[in-house]
Amino acid sequence: MTKTAKPTLADEVREATGVDVAECYQCGKCTAGCPMARYMDITPSQIMRLVQIGGEEARRRLLASTAIWSCVGCLTCTQRCPKDLDPAAAIDALREMAHREGTVPHEQKRVLAFHKAFLKIVQHTGRMSEVPLTGLYKMTSGDLFSDVLLAPVMLAKGKLPLVPRVIHGRKEIRRIFKACLRKEDER
Repeated sequence: MTKTAKPTLADEVREATGVDVAECYQCGKCTAGCPMARYMDITPSQIMRLVQIGGEEARRRLLASTAIWSCVGCLTCTQRCPKDLDPAAAIDALREMAHREGTVPHEQKRVLAFHKAFLKIVQHTGRMSEVPLTGLYKMTSGDLFSDVLLAPVMLAKGKLPLVPRVIHGRKEIRRIFKACLRKEDER
């Protein structure tokens, strides 16, 4: 009986995203263009290298890093890559792994709460709506009063619509979410 080899970190990222990190030759353009790189404990090019290296130490370091939660998804790294790789997708995959494995750093739990609230609102309305998003985020994150004084100013300037707009294709949006959840359950 033959044992099947455990997939490497690079294999897991490729499976989740289609990104073959082995093709990254560490030019650093992703890091040079990243507007958040200076706030990250591991830069985008270092993230790609650690995924290439793999192993338990690299996995632990990546999944416990604040860098994967600092990425704002602007895709600058992806646009700048001369190999047409997608570092942003690799970072997304690492975030999913960290969430699935329960290794989200405590200081990043509010980022995760925001992501979950955002997706829940989009799932129900078909688009982002500020008031429900803010309410759901505040309730799930426990961050109730940090910016409460901004609401009256935003309301007065018309920047915070009280009634969320919904799209006509909400059934299709819900179908997409269900398909994604089914795929996640299969993993």
